[in-house]
Amino acid sequence: MIRIHSVESLGTFDGPGVRMVLFLQGCNFKCLYCANPDTIELNGESRPYDYDELMKLARSQRPFFGKRGGITVSGGEPLMQASAITPFFSMLKAEGFNTCIDTNGSYLNDAVKELLQYTDLVLLDIKEINEEAHRKMTGMTNKATLRMAEYLHEINKTVWVRYVLVPGYTDDEEHLHELGRFLQPMTNIQKLEIQPYHKLGIHKYKSLGWKYELEGVEQNTPEQLKKAKEIFGQYVREVVVN
Repeated sequence: MIRIHSVESLGTFDGPGVRMVLFLQGCNFKCLYCANPDTIELNGESRPYDYDELMKLARSQRPFFGKRGGITVSGGEPLMQASAITPFFSMLKAEGFNTCIDTNGSYLNDAVKELLQYTDLVLLDIKEINEEAHRKMTGMTNKATLRMAEYLHEINKTVWVRYVLVPGYTDDEEHLHELGRFLQPMTNIQKLEIQPYHKLGIHKYKSLGWKYELEGVEQNTPEQLKKAKEIFGQYVREVVVN
């Protein structure tokens, strides 16, 4: 059984092609810009799905996937439920589905390593390369995430790095260069996706009774996004702005 907050059909944002995206409940980070704050608490609104139900959903949407699409597990933080996801991904791979995990990379244990054997692509969300800035943004250290990036390189697992560019928080040019240098030797990284900062989830904070800490932060200017793309482009073979 996998505890899932919501299921998105025909998603085009979380991995290649058209995908079924499962947003799992529970996250160990509390990112200030989180667009899905209702998935953070372990006891939030969600329900358990069994594998037969999930496989039926996957098969029903398969005609839309084409050659590149498939299934993505996101969150929350899906690796908190790595042991539960592995049997599902094993069943998916047995039927030829493409599998993808969108993760903050903060869990790396035997259960995660086993799950990665059935995973085609990892969307690795690196919040910040600087330890202090990362703690300010997420409340957590970034050491585990960076170790995950190194491990994925060691096993040659295909990765798309995702980076949210928050003005005044994650756009320090020296930090962007530092992250670029960290990623440069990793030949398993196909591309880096710059995700512009937005406030689309701010209404959820109000419904949860939480304060939105980035109320006064404006969205990125085209110039800010262009500069970040130019910096990352010095180190990573493909950089896109989503």
